[in-house]
Amino acid sequence: MQYRNVGKSGLKVSEVALGSWMTDLKGTAQEDVARQTVKLAFDNGVNFFDCADAYSGGAAERFLGETLKQYPRREVVISSKVYFGTGPGANDRGLSRKHIFESIDRTLKNMQTDYIDLYYCHRFDKNCDLTETLRAMSDLVAQGKVLYYGVSEEWGGARLEEAQRIIDRYNLYPITVVQPQYNMVDRYIEHEIMDVCAKHGIGITVFSPLAQGLLTGKYRKGQPLPAGSRATWQSDHQINDLLTDENLDKVERLLKVADELGTNLAILAMAWILQHPQISCVIAGASKPSQLENNVKASGFHIPADAMAEIETILDFHRFERHVG
Repeated sequence: MQYRNVGKSGLKVSEVALGSWMTDLKGTAQEDVARQTVKLAFDNGVNFFDCADAYSGGAAERFLGETLKQYPRREVVISSKVYFGTGPGANDRGLSRKHIFESIDRTLKNMQTDYIDLYYCHRFDKNCDLTETLRAMSDLVAQGKVLYYGVSEEWGGARLEEAQRIIDRYNLYPITVVQPQYNMVDRYIEHEIMDVCAKHGIGITVFSPLAQGLLTGKYRKGQPLPAGSRATWQSDHQINDLLTDENLDKVERLLKVADELGTNLAILAMAWILQHPQISCVIAGASKPSQLENNVKASGFHIPADAMAEIETILDFHRFERHVG
């Protein structure tokens, strides 16, 4: 396993991290599999474990805290997030100072730790003044409950720039990291977010590197959905929306590239993300140990320049640019 700094901070995370938003905690057998997966991750050099208070209604935090306490705290990087509802009260959601302060205490209790390494704003709160949110997050760093903070989805380049102006004005602790979705078929962060992060030294820890499973190669054009796959049960149908003829045609061509390089599509897809120096790590879920064993092989996997060029031809991505005159 190789490690990278999160932006300009001194914090190092494994190139492949383990996410827990899809962790199945419905029974003893499932918990045992999840526990085995965490152990295998740690044994393979994964030091970054991503979570959120909203995952499984807090059960994911409690599971991760109980599982990780067997390892020296200094050897793991733990993250969580705040925004979504944690109760029926009017102040039980969002990014107000009240909700942030109450949520971090609950998260610390769930995780059985004195501090969280990375704490993210899970969404952008349009109903709360941004200065209030940033002051609260900065104060958590000052208190030692959080070491670094960042933001997750729905924070575009303009919001990050606005946040930076507020941070500079009030001399707050800075945003260290952003966690957007990013993969071969969803490259929106290349339009502006990557440049903004590079400008301010903000790290990027991406989730959904395999596009909900599309980039594993198990979904093939003209073939039935694999039994038990996410596309057969996921309630929000995110993966089903990705199973277009255009995307499946790209998958077929990418599978050939992976085969030529002696690897599989999942490894190729994550290694492709890691070819970008702005990326700190990829956060990949794993419902069973075998998936984790495959995922970690993406760290350090080099894609030759000619293969990278072929991949770009297949993906046919065009960064937004507007020219006048």
